[in-house]
Amino acid sequence: MSVDASNTELIDFTPMYATHNAFRRDLARLREAAETGRMDTPGVRAGWANFKRQLDVHHSVEDAVLWPRLLDAVADRPDDLALIAEMEAEHARLDPLLAVVDEALAQRSSTLGEHVRELAEVLDDHMRHEEDAALPLIQRVLKPSDWAAFRSAMARRQGPSGAAVYIPWILDNVTPEERRAFLAAMPRPIGLLNRIVFQPRYRRKLQSW
Repeated sequence: MSVDASNTELIDFTPMYATHNAFRRDLARLREAAETGRMDTPGVRAGWANFKRQLDVHHSVEDAVLWPRLLDAVADRPDDLALIAEMEAEHARLDPLLAVVDEALAQRSSTLGEHVRELAEVLDDHMRHEEDAALPLIQRVLKPSDWAAFRSAMARRQGPSGAAVYIPWILDNVTPEERRAFLAAMPRPIGLLNRIVFQPRYRRKLQSW
């Protein structure tokens, strides 16, 4: 199926940008922790474990749900097919880098900071590529219902316990404007649940690690 979704209804990418920005924030924290010799502290280890979990959820659902829908929509467009192949290849490149950081952390290697910097650069390059090229393509050729299916798959993959971490993780150290924009894109009870239940738990374990 090849379609061009010339919709008047636009897809709201607010949660996607918020997730990317949370990854950037964590990578900055990881780089600072590596450079100051704090990667082995309990708080940073918890932050690193959560970063890996969030990245795995995000990319596995893109690979399983989002890219296949996009492939169907651009099946007769070689340039767009090539872009999707680049997205998948960039995802695949990250797994070995994560493993190298894990190994360097376990070995307390002097190369840990270098490996964290490489991971940060590769992931940031990927996210910028996605924002500059893949999201505009998605806006052109997919429908809001396609995006809703992707978000539903993401919610199922997170599950209730994952959502209890994801929401305050996204909102960690954001501006008031960013908080309002993100919560406006979420189901209405999320803001209240986050304030009463999710946020206090998150603060105790992860905030400002």
